[in-house]
Amino acid sequence: MITFWKKATVLILLTVSIVFVNAQTSLYQVGIGVGAYVYQGDLTPTRVGSLATMKPGFNLYGSRLLTSSLSAKLQLSIARLKGDDAKYSHPEYRQQRNFNFTTPLVEAAASIVWNPLRSNFDGIRGPRLTPYISAGVGLSWVRINRDYSNFNPAYFGSESWVVTGLNADIAHRTPRLLPVIPVGAGLQYELTPQWSLTADASYRFTFSDYLDGFSQAANPALKDRYFSTSIGIQYKIGSDRGIKCPVVRN
Repeated sequence: MITFWKKATVLILLTVSIVFVNAQTSLYQVGIGVGAYVYQGDLTPTRVGSLATMKPGFNLYGSRLLTSSLSAKLQLSIARLKGDDAKYSHPEYRQQRNFNFTTPLVEAAASIVWNPLRSNFDGIRGPRLTPYISAGVGLSWVRINRDYSNFNPAYFGSESWVVTGLNADIAHRTPRLLPVIPVGAGLQYELTPQWSLTADASYRFTFSDYLDGFSQAANPALKDRYFSTSIGIQYKIGSDRGIKCPVVRN
């Protein structure tokens, strides 16, 4: 576990240093956010997940404005994910299946952020409230701890596909690295030319049904996913007076 968090610390420092080394004008921004992470998968009552197993997390990011409407963003997120059949009494089988899992999560992602108001270079002349949409690619480091110790095989029967599926899942090694596709949307509210408040939601598509450690004993047809909501504060490095046209002298 110590090695796991050492890697996370290195990634945080790397993200910040990349931004500060290159920052000369207000093209560069850094920010931090805190929020909640929700797992979606076989151990939740609906595909949209459940607040019953919501876990806290935070993120650190740096971005660079590319055009009036686009920016590039590097983000590091650290959180936990959890799923637990025992939290739900319907359908009845969940109390008998009784699977659960937890995992720390360290996600590094690169995204393109679109500002539909095209106000990235407006500086102090721009709108105070700006919406944005983002999409990108990333990698998530996980250390999945799955637990089936309270599983009741008698309820399902020894020949049940749940029992045979569990045997297959136990034999399957859980992943440590998960490619993800994060997509999100949010709002930025400018407090001063340098400081802004942010609020966003981000959904992660994964390519694995073993984020929770179970697949064949649950629903192998659907992949596991997770999403987050966060609020934060953002700092724009350097002066912020917009991009001005050069003065023409007669």
